[in-house]
Amino acid sequence: MERRIGSGLRGKIFLAHLLVIIVGVLTLFAATLSIAPTLFDRLMIAMMGPDASSMGDMMAGMAETTAQAFRSAMLQALLLSAGAATLAAVAVSLFVSARIVTPIQQLLAASRRIASGHYAERASADADDELGALARQFNTMAAELEAAERRRIALIGDMAHELRTPLATIEGYTEGLLDGVVEPGDATWALLHDEVGRLRRLVQDLQELSRAEARQLPLQLRPCQVAELVDQAIRRIAPQFTEKGVTLTTDIPSDLPPVQADADRITQVLINLLGNALRYTPSEGNVRVSAERQGDSVAFHVADSGIGIAPEHLPQLFERFYRVDKARSRALGGSGIGLTIAKALVEAHDGHIWASSPGLDQGATFSFTLPIAPG
Repeated sequence: MERRIGSGLRGKIFLAHLLVIIVGVLTLFAATLSIAPTLFDRLMIAMMGPDASSMGDMMAGMAETTAQAFRSAMLQALLLSAGAATLAAVAVSLFVSARIVTPIQQLLAASRRIASGHYAERASADADDELGALARQFNTMAAELEAAERRRIALIGDMAHELRTPLATIEGYTEGLLDGVVEPGDATWALLHDEVGRLRRLVQDLQELSRAEARQLPLQLRPCQVAELVDQAIRRIAPQFTEKGVTLTTDIPSDLPPVQADADRITQVLINLLGNALRYTPSEGNVRVSAERQGDSVAFHVADSGIGIAPEHLPQLFERFYRVDKARSRALGGSGIGLTIAKALVEAHDGHIWASSPGLDQGATFSFTLPIAPG
């Protein structure tokens, strides 16, 4: 199938070139045969001078014979030159067709291998023309597919791991209860209840993440005051800061324009970022929420004085189940997809979210933007 497609394309290019050659040759013959005799007669008259009309029949016959010889020689020369030009053009056409078709055949072969699961396949992209640009775009697409496949495999493994831990705990305790090894009591039932709740929250988070990334979450967009969004989030999470002994402050200018947002979803994003900051900020630390205008958007910042983030971890923070310190994060109760949900919600608002940190033990700042409300 691949060879037939390639040969068909090569044949079409060759036939197109051949058609151009035929049209050019026919045009050359027609133009030459219609113009050359008239030009020859005029040149002959000009060479013989004004007395050419008074010459005898012998000179007239010689002129006619010369004209016929010229036409015959010209026709033979045209035929020979047209044949040579056609052969040269055919050779060049075959060469050019191969140069065009070969990279396309390579792209076709690479796409077939990628379709069969070989995502590491790449096409040659050495040329500087449009085919080279196409090959580079193809390689970019292949790299994205390969990265997506790696994320899919990692997601399945991470989900299995996240589900395995509470399920193993529930299974161990239920077996202990059945065998009489574990005594039923409030502590046992509370532990089982907590593990079931952990499973439920994980499933809910995954469902919400799936809907958010598919942009299937209904958004009730309306103009919202920045200060109101921040205050609503702080009221819901402030008791946790008080309990841990972490100071929470805000810096929201009063002249900020309203943003176009779903208040409940953006409150969810802020609570997620504040909870993440609280989780990694020790007692007597501080978390600061601020906002500022940036062009046609308003930027929100949640800065903490916590454990900080190494530079190599910053690009992966918003990936599913990614943890800087897996053991510590799991012990602190994070599901590993909260930041991913926040990213999906912000992007659903046509915003952008990112993280920055000077380094370990120097705190971190999570920021996102929302468009300013029209009007």
